[in-house]
Amino acid sequence: ENDAEINEPVALRPTSETAIYSAYSGWVQSHRDLPIKVNQWCNMVRWEAKQTMPLIRMRENLWQEGHTAFAEKAAAEEEVLQILELYAKIYEEMLAVPVVRGKKTRAETFPGADYTMTVEIYVGATGRSIQGGTSHHLGQRFSRMRMFEISFQDPKDSTGQAKEYAYQNSWGFSTRSLGAMVLVHGDDRGLVMAPGVASQQVVIVPVGLKASATELEKQRLSEACQLLEKDLNASGVRVKLDDSDRRSSGNKFNYW
Repeated sequence: ENDAEINEPVALRPTSETAIYSAYSGWVQSHRDLPIKVNQWCNMVRWEAKQTMPLIRMRENLWQEGHTAFAEKAAAEEEVLQILELYAKIYEEMLAVPVVRGKKTRAETFPGADYTMTVEIYVGATGRSIQGGTSHHLGQRFSRMRMFEISFQDPKDSTGQAKEYAYQNSWGFSTRSLGAMVLVHGDDRGLVMAPGVASQQVVIVPVGLKASATELEKQRLSEACQLLEKDLNASGVRVKLDDSDRRSSGNKFNYW
């Protein structure tokens, strides 16, 4: 029943700032405690989503989120771009999806952040872009909040009384990346996986034999296919030899 109690309590949340930054406030006492870098994979909920789309816009998503804190602003801002470039490399080098790196407008900036950097994917079928991953510089907005107060003794103050506040970043990358790959490479004929993430990069299908082929001809073709499979495997290519006789060559082409 909808109103029935569950055996274990479950907390639904969009992101983990509240939980992680509360912990940071207890962990950070000195500038020597910084930087702190926490990364986790978890599910997050976007219950306000009205129009959903598989892998692109869902109410619950698996994602990676990182939360970091630094003593110096320059180090924090340097990391923002480092993370953005890592996200771009995943798209371009693994998923074969080109991206545009850029800065979000103030209206699109993550709430509470000084600014948000993004990688955007252009989808030709719709003529629109998809946000592929974001890296936010939060500045000191969260660390100065009374509920968090992530502060440390200012090492430049000889009296030991002055406090300084941490500079923070957050960044996230989700299974939306797979949806973007499907939209960019797939078509009406079906799913197309990028070579970097395809479980099978090459499929070898023996062809050219007639019904009257001799056993020797069949053996020679089989040996040639096996040799090709061996060479491709040795080169690091994920290859599948489909030499079964249960399907025709045309059926195998359609299947793979």
